Amino acid sequence: MLSFRFMRENAPWLLAGLLLAFGSNFGQTFFISLFGGEYRRELGLTDGEFGQLYTVATLASALLLVNTGWIADRVPMRRLGGMVLIGLAGVCLLMSQVQNIWVFGFAIFGLRYSGQGMLSHIEVTAIARWFVASRGRALAVASWGHPVGEGLLPPLVAWLLTQMEWRSVWIVFAVFIVIILLPLYTLILKGERVPTGTETSGKVVTGIGGKHWTRPEVLRHRLFWLLIPALMAAPMIGTAGLFHQAHIAEIKGWSLLQFTSGFTTYAVLSVIFSLIFGMLLDRFSALAVLPLYLLPLALGIFALSAFGGLWVPHIFLGMIGASAGAGGATMGAMWAELYGTRNLGSIRSLSMAAMVFSSALGPGLTGTFIDWGIDFEAQCIPMALYVLAMAVWMFVLLRPVVAARSAV
Repeated sequence: MLSFRFMRENAPWLLAGLLLAFGSNFGQTFFISLFGGEYRRELGLTDGEFGQLYTVATLASALLLVNTGWIADRVPMRRLGGMVLIGLAGVCLLMSQVQNIWVFGFAIFGLRYSGQGMLSHIEVTAIARWFVASRGRALAVASWGHPVGEGLLPPLVAWLLTQMEWRSVWIVFAVFIVIILLPLYTLILKGERVPTGTETSGKVVTGIGGKHWTRPEVLRHRLFWLLIPALMAAPMIGTAGLFHQAHIAEIKGWSLLQFTSGFTTYAVLSVIFSLIFGMLLDRFSALAVLPLYLLPLALGIFALSAFGGLWVPHIFLGMIGASAGAGGATMGAMWAELYGTRNLGSIRSLSMAAMVFSSALGPGLTGTFIDWGIDFEAQCIPMALYVLAMAVWMFVLLRPVVAARSAV
């Protein structure tokens, strides 16, 4: 259980992780898509063209992340996080100056790489390395930065767009990162955390076979590749649902405001499920509980396909948030349990790139089907079945590893 003592004693590192998670929201799909109408009008883009450009930019960011994720193993987190926050602020300024499709594509690439990619990667890598026995709880608390942003930023952006043009809104957030987020982060995080005492006595920190795996060894390991399709399910389908929020609202007969009201439920359930799964993985293991994190997502997709009431956005977005919170609490710990912590940054960058790739694939694929006359609602049943199948697949793959770890 979370306790006041745990929060107090570990506050600097937990808050640092939370700030990085919050900063990553500026590169997440839900935030970028809030300006979708403005982008399309300004640059003369169709929905399909915007989706294709977004996919290409995100794929490029995933490729770069694969080749730079190792930096989290070499550069102190205080310095690295600060550098990426400065870069993110610069990209926000660039977005405010977009005049053509080429600069726009590069700006999206920068947001996806620095925000969704590197800040999320740094946050999870640092927390997973800093904590051992309480890794699950620590990852859960740090991941709260995501739902805080998801709950606050959409209504804030909607209000700011009534007060100023969209370019000025990006300048506001660039200034916010530089004068508030960056100083807070560097002030709070004065040094690296070294796990001591019960942190190292409760759990082992090596992976399968009692060793710290290297990146080439992981790439030759069959289990890593077999897990990737299952790990892609949530980011691919969840991102598609957020990216096409205007389309979903239209076919369901909701206003965009009615649909986005569900983001509050998203944020609340994300926090709740991150806590639940954080405590579960500390009690059992990340590998034991991981398959369960996909179940809320499947439920939300089924609800969207079957019902049309105004409560459905809360179920749909709430269940996406529940899976996001559960996944945020378990993913970092999973890789540490499988392959150890010594090379965690370079190993996590591989899986992070796969998930960024899937978050690019989702909007592109579903958008293509929409252009072919198959609306998002009609795609929901096959997507939900895929998610359920991947949950079962993970259970089958990880069961022997869980049994072996329990026997030690």
